[in-house]
Amino acid sequence: MQKIREIATKQGVDADHLKMSESSYKKIIDNLHDGLYFVDRDRKITFWNKAAERISGFSSAEVVGRSCADNILTHVDGDGNAICTGMCPLAGCIADGNPREAEVYMHHKDGHRIPVYVRTSALTDNEDKVVGGIELFTDISNQSVNELRVKELEKMALLDNLTQLANRNYIERELHSRFEENKRYNVPFGILFIDIDHFKNVNDTYGHDVGDVVLKYIANTFVTNTRAFDLYGRWGGEEFIGIIRNITSRGLEQLGNKLRLLAQNSYVIHENDKLHVTISIGATLVKDGDTIDSLIKRADTLLYHSKASGRNRLTMG
Repeated sequence: MQKIREIATKQGVDADHLKMSESSYKKIIDNLHDGLYFVDRDRKITFWNKAAERISGFSSAEVVGRSCADNILTHVDGDGNAICTGMCPLAGCIADGNPREAEVYMHHKDGHRIPVYVRTSALTDNEDKVVGGIELFTDISNQSVNELRVKELEKMALLDNLTQLANRNYIERELHSRFEENKRYNVPFGILFIDIDHFKNVNDTYGHDVGDVVLKYIANTFVTNTRAFDLYGRWGGEEFIGIIRNITSRGLEQLGNKLRLLAQNSYVIHENDKLHVTISIGATLVKDGDTIDSLIKRADTLLYHSKASGRNRLTMG
């Protein structure tokens, strides 16, 4: 495979000296920890390695021959702006031949957004003419930490089986722990009270099975885009609570809005159409004299203000 030999050369490997077969190069690239794919000048995918399958959820058979912007990766930036239809790092690299690096949010096949760090380079022929591009992407989420947490919660029967988040009992336990930490060491924390907008319409229109898919991809949006020591759980129905440790008011608002924008730009494909939802959030820090009940009640009231103001909003208080 000529393209694989070219990558080896770009990485400083003398292909002729090593005298490796093309199948050997393919095996090495397929076993990289990072996702790797090639595109032609029209950004149609021509190669997709095993790590790309693992990180994105899309198999090679599902993506090869298609554009990466065609309901596959559809990268967005931290503000929720689509970059696949504009000058994305890979498109820019193909245009001028210069390598690029960026942190973006990739669409996972299951619907949620994954933070990835991408590095791109141009793919050239023997005459040094750009014929396509290469993107290497690294999963920078805390997925491995969350997987361990899921196993522990499952053992203690504190897991919400549908979303794989903490259940309501564990949320209450965690809030007790955070109040004790705040009392003893003055460590601040806040909560995000989150509700999926118009979720009843999803169930009524598409059925509860599709509603469950939506709940799961929204839950995954939270756990793949947060810090390892924060906790998200399902409070009930389409309501979630995030418990965010050691954070300022500004930091909590920024985090909540980041999650809101990522949820807005996440989707699943249902009968060839994109199905997506938005979320509304009430955000608040713990205050002197607070109890668990008063903290949750205040966050719930703030969530109500977000709903009353038009939804897909965060209200801080």
